[in-house]
Amino acid sequence: MQAGDATAMEAAPGPQEKYHLITRNLQEVLGEDKLMSILKERELKIYWGTATTGKPHVAYFVPMSKIADFLKAGCEVTILFADLHAYLDNMKAPWELLELRTRYYENVIKAMLESIGVPLEKLKFVRGTDYQLSKEYTLDVYRLSSVVTQHDAKKAGAEVVKQVEHPLLSGLLYPGLQALDEEYLKVDAQFGGVDQRKIFTFAEKYLPSLGYAKRVHLMNPMVPGLTGSKMSSSEEESKIDLLDRKEDVKKKLKKAFCEPGNVENNGILSFIKHVLFPLKSEFVILREEKWGGNKTYTAYEALEKDFAEQVVHPGDLKNSVEVALNKLLDPIREKFNNPELKKLTNAAYPDPSKAKPAEKGSKNSEPENMVPSRLDIRVGKVISVEKVGAQRAAGHGHSHPDADSLYVQKIDVGEPEPRTVVSGLVQFVPKEQLQDRLVVLLCNLKPQKMRGVESQGMVLCASSVGEPRQVEPLDPPAGCCAGERVYVEGYEGGEPDDELKPKKKVFEKLQADFRISQDCVAQWKERNFLTKLGSISCKTLKGGSIG
Repeated sequence: MQAGDATAMEAAPGPQEKYHLITRNLQEVLGEDKLMSILKERELKIYWGTATTGKPHVAYFVPMSKIADFLKAGCEVTILFADLHAYLDNMKAPWELLELRTRYYENVIKAMLESIGVPLEKLKFVRGTDYQLSKEYTLDVYRLSSVVTQHDAKKAGAEVVKQVEHPLLSGLLYPGLQALDEEYLKVDAQFGGVDQRKIFTFAEKYLPSLGYAKRVHLMNPMVPGLTGSKMSSSEEESKIDLLDRKEDVKKKLKKAFCEPGNVENNGILSFIKHVLFPLKSEFVILREEKWGGNKTYTAYEALEKDFAEQVVHPGDLKNSVEVALNKLLDPIREKFNNPELKKLTNAAYPDPSKAKPAEKGSKNSEPENMVPSRLDIRVGKVISVEKVGAQRAAGHGHSHPDADSLYVQKIDVGEPEPRTVVSGLVQFVPKEQLQDRLVVLLCNLKPQKMRGVESQGMVLCASSVGEPRQVEPLDPPAGCCAGERVYVEGYEGGEPDDELKPKKKVFEKLQADFRISQDCVAQWKERNFLTKLGSISCKTLKGGSIG
């Protein structure tokens, strides 16, 4: 035996060391005894799956950091790009974008792993559709559906599958497919966030009924985003995109929740604990000499203690994370700077506000992305209501003969000042029923003067079909706050246009597919209008139009 081989043997971690590396920073392990017995015999085979939906952001460094731990422990790691799951989860990835988004994920996840020094040759990359459409897998889906109850399938997906008022059958299939993946990827363990726990226990319950082994399950805690809540692909300010420019990283970190001495729900500290410390085994607080100069921490607990005791200032913590984060993001930005990957990014995640203009000479050309996320729709609260005639009289102006049919409302939409909105509801809704109620307001129409008053939005209402005409303002769910975003199911991620250009008739074209369902729920192409608290509805006008 050569000296080099002897050193390698000494350096190889034993079962206990491997167990520590595999489980450090995890919130929970299901099957600890089985994990230890496997490690005593051979290397652990484990997989992590990611549904190819919204753009991965910096929170994805948390699982990447654990994957680095698994490799240090000698595990055989498979990364699954769960493209079919992305489609099954309420079509979060439309079929026509699925292939493009999967390619984007493959490129960006590999770039992240390279940026933290993970050797890609030690990993196996698999797409769900590589095996999930096979005859054997499909037969197992049917076999599973014959033993799983609807109650168990719905419960299993409750934390992961998007919850809607009328769930699709695809969402009930989702947990079963994730359970079968463990068998078809031939692994001993599955790794995911603690939000996957119900799917993991579902797999442990049902795989043995098909004659397959129960697997080990490893769970990461849900790390708060930089704003203190869960980092979300659909909430622009809560996440830092992997391709954000340095100035955007600075701006978002500046807004991040980081109260002096408060270590609870602190996304900045969580990122240091779960990403930066495991990667470097140390963290340097950068600060000017007059504030004590730079300080290197070799244990996260010491840093947390100093922050809690206000020895470390939030500004210094943010600046130090900004420097460390940009070091991780630089190689990813560089990789995605090539024309081919830029093109892929734009194709996989088209910007709705940059729809292609109509070609010259072509009057009826549709913009490329006529999607409802282009509309800035928000919950509003009516602060005051007056008839236009009364308002003009108060200002000593001359009222228009039709002015009595219009209300002028002041509506709070979460901005510093309420908006002035003119609406033709006088004949349909008594003034008292509008005062202090919640409404749904379209906020990015171009302001226009109506009877001499500039209207800064449109109150969206349900209208009956036929005569006599009935009109009801749409109702947000109880408990909503002024300014909350209203979106269409499946279109949470897009950014609204700053202002809808009247000539493009974006609202009018989208409005053609607005309807009230038979359950009195507002919909676009049979997809519900939602806030985070539930569906937008009206009181009685089933089958009506919306305008």
